[in-house]
Amino acid sequence: MTTANLITTPNFEAPDDFYEALIEAHQGLGTEESHAYNARLVLVLANHIGSTAVLRQAFEAAK
Repeated sequence: MTTANLITTPNFEAPDDFYEALIEAHQGLGTEESHAYNARLVLVLANHIGSTAVLRQAFEAAK
């Protein structure tokens, strides 16, 4: 079994489009709603990644 590594180099197809979509997703949300949205988004993306080892690398990278 191979261990995947977190990609830490720029890997966005269209970074400006991503940023715009993220900002739009938060439009109209209050602070608590925005925090809750971010928490749900993290869980959805963590599920997509699926690898605990990669997620642990992400935790360290985010510090």
